[in-house]
Amino acid sequence: MKVLKRKPELCIACHACESACSNTWFKEDNIEKSCIKIKEEEKGNVIVSCTQCGECISVCQVEAITRDKNGIVRINKKACVGCFMCVGFCPELAMFMNDEYIEPFKCVSCGQCVKQCPTGAIYIEEV
Repeated sequence: MKVLKRKPELCIACHACESACSNTWFKEDNIEKSCIKIKEEEKGNVIVSCTQCGECISVCQVEAITRDKNGIVRINKKACVGCFMCVGFCPELAMFMNDEYIEPFKCVSCGQCVKQCPTGAIYIEEV
């Protein structure tokens, strides 16, 4: 399965990855609607994205979260009831919500952000 990997020591916090993600999935340049987050901290930049660990699958009471045939964790928006338990349960804090949507969203390792990263701080790896 292809997974988004991170090298935070290379991140310059340009936020190009967040813009690429929000434009790809929400058709607007709004980092609040990005499935990848860059947090600028004193110790260095932190890259938050889904590792496809699947921990959220078991917490979803309506079985709206599943793993697809390629191993990617997906949210079925039609089945999701918007309880957001997965957001609070995510060990990576990589399940996001926005007031405009009744369902959470997360990275699906599409790689669009990788194409925009000027330093190679994020990349796709086969695991």
